[in-house]
Amino acid sequence: MERTARLVRHVSDQPHSWTGVVWSDLDSSTADATIAAESPNFRGGYEWKYYTHDLPADLPDRLRAAGLHQGELEAVMVAEAAEVPDFAPPSGVDLIDVTDEEGIIAATDVHDEVFGQSHRGLRERLLAVLAEAPETLDVVLAVAGDTPVSAARTDYYPGTEFAGLWGGGTLDAWRGKGIYKALVSHRARRAQARGVRYLQVDALPTSEPILRRIGFTRLTSTTPFTLG
Repeated sequence: MERTARLVRHVSDQPHSWTGVVWSDLDSSTADATIAAESPNFRGGYEWKYYTHDLPADLPDRLRAAGLHQGELEAVMVAEAAEVPDFAPPSGVDLIDVTDEEGIIAATDVHDEVFGQSHRGLRERLLAVLAEAPETLDVVLAVAGDTPVSAARTDYYPGTEFAGLWGGGTLDAWRGKGIYKALVSHRARRAQARGVRYLQVDALPTSEPILRRIGFTRLTSTTPFTLG
């Protein structure tokens, strides 16, 4: 993390990782100059993480004017891991903890099909983390027979009480059967075993109602601004 007077920026020298703003403290007199100073970083996997409480109120307009593309609104949700109920996967589906390259490839292949875009960069990043810092990552596959039908991961943040839940995309034919809930509770139990207290999710509208029903609270909303 790089901290300046107005921004906190995530940077990485790892291939296929990402750079971007994760916190800002701006107003109408500082926003344009700060964005202009940040613009040389607008390349590759760049993302400015905008929160609905961020100032100034027209910050999204200013980010778009700077050439960034506005993504889909997401709910920032948090729950205590211990409060997440246990949910078994549906009959015929098993949850498998990924420990090797083959599993990472299978997980990102599921993401490709579910989300309709390539996750090659994510694949390379997860493979690097698996090799270099496996204690900061959990990846889980939901498998029906020999077919992966959903995939999700947990990112751990050493020195904090938080872990982030990501992914959870499920193939169309397997939606509505409780797989997502099972993946959330499975990861909650694994996080507890690592001493994590809180789980955080940036939830799309399809996931937010499910998470609310199982104990997550919406704190705010966030929107990614990227290069498109």
